[in-house]
Amino acid sequence: MKSKTVSADGRQKAPYLGFMLAVATAAGMATAAYSQSTTPPLSTYGTPGLVELPTAQVFYDGALAFNATKLGSTERYNVTFQVLPRVYGTFRYSNVTNFDRSFDIHFQLADEARFRPALAVGLRDFLGTGIFSSEYFVATKGFGSRVQVTGGIGWGRLAGRNSFDNPLSVFSDRFDNRKAGFTGTGGQLETGDWFRGPASLFGGLSYKVSDQLSLMAEYSPDLYTRETNAGIADIATPLNVGLLYRFKNGVDLKGFVVGGNEIGAQLSYVINPAKRSIPGGLELAPVPVGSRARLAVADWNNSAAGGGVAAVTRVLRSRLENEGLELQGYIPGTRSATIRIENQRWDVEAQAAGRAARIMAETLPPEVEEFRVVFQKDGVPNSRVVTQRSDLEEFQYDYDGAWRTFARADIQDAAGLGRRGELEGTFPRFDYSLSPYAAYSFFDPDQPIRVDVGPQLKFSYKPLPGLNFSGRLRYPIAGNIEDSVRLSNSQLPAVRTDAVLYARESDLELNTLTAEYIWRPGENLFARTTAGYLESMYGGVSAELLWYPVNSRLAFGVEANYAKKREYDILFGFRDYDVLTGHASAYYDFGNGFVGQIDAGRYLAGDWGATFSLDREFNNGFTLGGFFTLTDVPFDQFGEGSFDKGLKFEVPLSWFTGKPSKTTLSETIRPILRDGGARLNVNNRLFGYVRDERGKELRDGWGRYLR
Repeated sequence: MKSKTVSADGRQKAPYLGFMLAVATAAGMATAAYSQSTTPPLSTYGTPGLVELPTAQVFYDGALAFNATKLGSTERYNVTFQVLPRVYGTFRYSNVTNFDRSFDIHFQLADEARFRPALAVGLRDFLGTGIFSSEYFVATKGFGSRVQVTGGIGWGRLAGRNSFDNPLSVFSDRFDNRKAGFTGTGGQLETGDWFRGPASLFGGLSYKVSDQLSLMAEYSPDLYTRETNAGIADIATPLNVGLLYRFKNGVDLKGFVVGGNEIGAQLSYVINPAKRSIPGGLELAPVPVGSRARLAVADWNNSAAGGGVAAVTRVLRSRLENEGLELQGYIPGTRSATIRIENQRWDVEAQAAGRAARIMAETLPPEVEEFRVVFQKDGVPNSRVVTQRSDLEEFQYDYDGAWRTFARADIQDAAGLGRRGELEGTFPRFDYSLSPYAAYSFFDPDQPIRVDVGPQLKFSYKPLPGLNFSGRLRYPIAGNIEDSVRLSNSQLPAVRTDAVLYARESDLELNTLTAEYIWRPGENLFARTTAGYLESMYGGVSAELLWYPVNSRLAFGVEANYAKKREYDILFGFRDYDVLTGHASAYYDFGNGFVGQIDAGRYLAGDWGATFSLDREFNNGFTLGGFFTLTDVPFDQFGEGSFDKGLKFEVPLSWFTGKPSKTTLSETIRPILRDGGARLNVNNRLFGYVRDERGKELRDGWGRYLR
């Protein structure tokens, strides 16, 4: 069967977050849901609210809410993320007269106090096509444990009924008028319309009958003008009423009536990314750090009579393997010893370092006091964690032992080791896997979610440290991505918008076939060169250099690429389009889980500009982020959406299962795929490749060092 796999950014995807987002509620319901008493109910717009109206409430910091609503013949699907303790944002995909994407943002100005309501300001659909465009100030106050009252003033769509002159006009008459619709191709910040035009009041209340059941009623000035004109809504009254039932597994089910005639239903679920599904995890306890006197007696594994270094190496390798750590090198010494390991199990690198140090304490001769654990990937050293054996002995059962060991530990850059201590048989190595895959395409106006499934074969040959010859074959056997009729109408070279042609004209797909070399040119430096079929749409050569001091929050990188477009059958041929592209990048860890990135340079369509990214990461690996790209392509030439933007999700498998795992489920979701700001997709870009084993990340995860 002829089919193909194209995601929203033109890439093929494994069965990752496009599917996992739908499964998240089932995977974490019992343990990861918020306490129902502290989670505000969600409105049909996916934000804390009543039926349709917002309240001044917010979620707990880091909350992630999923919400699906069916109202008459319209639908809304919302994802809301509490970015900061007082700020949340919402991405919405809705079907009114056609499918539409929009974004909201909400700022809580003050939380509720004894004599003061919570106060907030918000913008609804401030970055989209504007069909829900509105702004509001809102206040919410609880009276006792059961009654909550909300009132506010709104503009735009929230100013349709019983409107009055804008009170902000006292500051300037520019607040008097508001344009209808949106500018150009949409997707722009329509700041000239914010809080402009007539205003209306809104309000409502909720009554908590029990911990599970709540009633709510509201006065909404929304006239549903667009829906009424299209004949898909009948709004006879400004009164909306709803009934909410909260299941004990964390799911909220709401039934409601809008405008007296329109009946709807809603499912909502809120999770806490900061908490693991199974607190503490399901891993086995680490081996205890025994007494040196006992180890000196049981010296079969470290004495000359017992085989010396060879015997020690065998025991180290076996014990580390039981912990999911591959021993790739061992450098013995009288007072200190070094092991070179690759972590194949632990999603928190500091926990892997602690497990490795315990194995050294249980295995090495008593006189060895200093343990050096070198993290590396495919034989390329990254960083070195130096721990004193006496500290492990002293603090292994201490309540605050992890942080006391951190105060005495040393994290160093491990460049310059070369192949010293490398164990025989570590290289060359050959790996392969055969597994099913699923790929997703989002936001086709004719079919919001498309999916293909089939088998994939991955293989790699690694003859030397850092050198990797690898490839991936895929064969889609079922799906509907190729059925899309959305062809490119771009004014730019069709570097991404012809992705559907790759879906139609390919069967067996040579997704990637590359030669890659990663090495350490100097202290705090990493380098990568990749050549071959780099991704499904492009082949060529890519080179990258990263400067990343081991204990720094800041890193800089440069990348240069020559890319040539592949034939639509995704086998060995090329099309008549090539381009030189590349970027200079800066990365900074702001703390509290926020990591920013700027990539400035030339993109696939030959446009020049920069991409700005901000991710919120949690210590368990759960990551949510957003990005946007601005280039020298005018908004009207870019097309629908005006500029490239999107959301990123990364969820470690361990978050669902409670078991340690290096597997991460990830997805990038773009509201619209166009050609401006399109970047080459290359595996193993260096910052993400090395970051988990650098000092800042090791420090952030050190609470699990002794676990």
